[in-house]
Amino acid sequence: MNLSTQIQKQIKRFPEGKTFGYPDLDISREDFQSTAKILERLQGKGLIKKMSNGVFYKPIKTAFGELKPDYNEQLRPFLYENGKRIAYVTGTYLYNQMGLTTQLAVRVKIASRSKRININRGALKADAVKSYAEVTENNYALLGFLDAIKDIRKIPDTTVQNSVKILSAKIAEMDEKEIVRLIKYALLYPPRVRALLGAILDDLSKPENITMPLLNSINPLTKIDLGLNDVDLSTVEKWNIV
Repeated sequence: MNLSTQIQKQIKRFPEGKTFGYPDLDISREDFQSTAKILERLQGKGLIKKMSNGVFYKPIKTAFGELKPDYNEQLRPFLYENGKRIAYVTGTYLYNQMGLTTQLAVRVKIASRSKRININRGALKADAVKSYAEVTENNYALLGFLDAIKDIRKIPDTTVQNSVKILSAKIAEMDEKEIVRLIKYALLYPPRVRALLGAILDDLSKPENITMPLLNSINPLTKIDLGLNDVDLSTVEKWNIV
């Protein structure tokens, strides 16, 4: 099978609206130059469109014409490097998807440890923020969850109390292995994250040996000001939350 046929078969399997780049095509680096010419010909035939340098997509064909990929799919290429996830979307855009706020973000935030990712391309706008850990496919959802705890007083169009209820319900659905991983990353976050996570876990009656690393990481003289009382969360006193 020649390279052109191989690439066209791979692209044919991609769903409409999916973005892709060279790492998605299962080709060697030696074939990149030839692949560029093949992709240019496919663009000329209208089979694919170019989104940005090295990023393409199969247009969504409708009765009203061709559509670009949805917003999440347009962001996706910026979150990966050489086929590996290095970043994730956070901030109000993420918190809206988590059900914590109804407000929509004009600009999204992209968190990465190794790279500053700023985007300003038409409707696609994003600001770079530093993640608290190296981002991988296995941990980015947990890091986003911890970001929501960190920003709980800044989430728009809601209250801390309401956000605690929603986050508690999500934690209650996690198994013990996932909670242990959540705590592992929480230890990299500021004291207010460790304290509130510990208080929620205690309120959910999780074993003390699980939450002990969080409790031991917090200065017992530090007060965590979140505007909560024991009616909002029964364990706030133990975790010095006020």
